[in-house]
Amino acid sequence: MNFQELIQKRYSVRAYKSDPVPPEALQQVLEAARPAPTAVNKQPFQLIVIHTEGRKEELKRIYKGNFFSEAPVLICICVIPAQAWSRKDGKNYGLVDATIAMDHLILAATELGLGTCWVAAFDPDAAREILGLPDEVEPVAFTPLGYPVDTPTHTSRKPLSELVRYERW
Repeated sequence: MNFQELIQKRYSVRAYKSDPVPPEALQQVLEAARPAPTAVNKQPFQLIVIHTEGRKEELKRIYKGNFFSEAPVLICICVIPAQAWSRKDGKNYGLVDATIAMDHLILAATELGLGTCWVAAFDPDAAREILGLPDEVEPVAFTPLGYPVDTPTHTSRKPLSELVRYERW
């Protein structure tokens, strides 16, 4: 499939089969995050792979939605702000870098027929505790990873005319 087809095919999956994700597919998905562009090529992120079997109740402390721990794998992307590049005005680009890497991962999963769902509305304290994150590591987003049960529904998007400005506001 070409890139336009791929980005149209991606959707937020909220129901997963319990079928395991083959190790080679997981490796491909993780590998897709590695070449993502990051400011000054700092790559200030870490991916945490979490197998959900036997941990569903514990993982509900991070995010309560059933689909979150329904997939066989969860992936958390974290940023290490001290390793990220900061602009002259002090703006740290670690969150941007991690976001780009997660998007690469999600698109690679889509290409392989795997479902994902960007989850940012999680409990960061519970995530930090359950994943044993040190203070200098910040969880940014999660995605379940597995084979979808559901089918995509149409999601409306703003027209391009509302999203694009040329030179002047």
